[in-house]
Amino acid sequence: MAWLKTELLSWAPPTLHYLFLTSIVALLFIWLFKRQRKIALIERIPGPKALPILGNALDLNVEPTELFNKLCDYCEYGKISRAWLGPQPYCLISDARAAEVILSSQKHLDKSRDYNFLHPWLGTGLLTSTGSKWHSRRKLLTPAFHFKILEDFVEVFNVQSNKMVNLLEKKADGNCFDVFPYITHCTLDIICETAMGRVIGAQDDNESQYVKAVYRIGALVQLRQARPWLQPDILFKLSGYQKEHDACLKLLHDFAYETIRNRRKEYLEWKRTKSQTSAEDEAIGKKKRLAFLDLLLEYSEEVSRLSDEDIREEVDTFMFEGHDTTAAAINWSLYLLGTNPDVQARVHDELDSIFGDSDRPVTMADLREMKLTENCIKEALRLFPSVPFLARELKEDVVINDLCVPSGTTATVVTYCLHRDPEQFPNPEVFDPDRFLPENCKKRHPYAYVPFSAGPRNCIGQKFAQMEERIVLSNILRNFRVESNVRREDLRIIGELILRPENGNPIKLFPRKDH
Repeated sequence: MAWLKTELLSWAPPTLHYLFLTSIVALLFIWLFKRQRKIALIERIPGPKALPILGNALDLNVEPTELFNKLCDYCEYGKISRAWLGPQPYCLISDARAAEVILSSQKHLDKSRDYNFLHPWLGTGLLTSTGSKWHSRRKLLTPAFHFKILEDFVEVFNVQSNKMVNLLEKKADGNCFDVFPYITHCTLDIICETAMGRVIGAQDDNESQYVKAVYRIGALVQLRQARPWLQPDILFKLSGYQKEHDACLKLLHDFAYETIRNRRKEYLEWKRTKSQTSAEDEAIGKKKRLAFLDLLLEYSEEVSRLSDEDIREEVDTFMFEGHDTTAAAINWSLYLLGTNPDVQARVHDELDSIFGDSDRPVTMADLREMKLTENCIKEALRLFPSVPFLARELKEDVVINDLCVPSGTTATVVTYCLHRDPEQFPNPEVFDPDRFLPENCKKRHPYAYVPFSAGPRNCIGQKFAQMEERIVLSNILRNFRVESNVRREDLRIIGELILRPENGNPIKLFPRKDH
């Protein structure tokens, strides 16, 4: 038997090595086959010439304003085009029918890998999560955006926008100034109070450390997304940005967790005395206004157990999604009304017919009367959508307009170009709010206009945003006439996470006290 044992020992290692090497070669062959298939399918899609390995990375290694223009130029290759960012293929979509294939699908729900850079801040909340977690969170959070709950926030929208109006009165002397920071601070105050129930006073204190951290971490995420060499963790750390990023992150998370702990104590105390205080509030005609955080705490107790980290993810997501996007929409609306005085005069007439000379707050009933004001915001979001790209990571092949787009591709709906399709929007560069009259909307493809995305992953907060935008914009226009001398062709647009003008929004304000 000894000889048999010796033979087995001498035979085993070479055989194992052979099997191991064979497996490696087989896996490599399969990977190469799949890779070549992906390349062949992607190359059937029209697009710019790409270098091996680098793809179009050198062509895209430009400043943010130029990068946005380059991507829009790529869309001119066709309503479906392609680009390579290194070895990663991107399918760029600017056609309503093609956009519907991606956005309406229950299969293509995973956000692109570009969103991974938000994970340290937002975790896997509603914006960045996938699969069963996204489905359960979406179902859990949908009731928080019910009409009756949103109605409670009207008071916050009015108070904070009127505070901004008071600040703008000091600038209403006909001299040019950048209004963008005023609106951004206002929307930040609004989202802090409605999301967390906490007043941070961004409009009173521009030097707030929390405010600075929100702005800076957003800028760092955008910087990393736009520069491929900063995307590997090790290179981001070596660049020195990681230290600043982590300092902002600590401040933001500490602030959120402290708020959650305090609100949880308040919530439990409120719940304990709920029956008594409800009767007292009903007797004097008032009730407690709940922030989204309070609703999450309530759901945590009654529907689905959520940890402090779970709640923090969603609160931070509301904070991130709920101030920059609305600030951009209001700014673009003001810019376009400032360059189209005839339309602005019609809006003033509409607001005067609703409010007269009164300075009373806006009500829900008033919002229903603001048809033209609402259409102006919609048209501003058509021309300058707050979110210029909607990106999905394909987990399986998909056929779009007779072209097979392979699994692993980042399918990107370029909303900025989609909204300029002359087939759907004749004379697309013209600012025309009447495009959104009911009779004109009927003629368009339902996926031709998607400022809040569409399909199962549409923006859960779009009604909140639309209410806020109308109230803030109407309070500005009830008090001021707006002028902008910046020509459309002179705009330098940065299209990263949010579509914004590189040089802010310089306007002139004139009081309307004598209207």
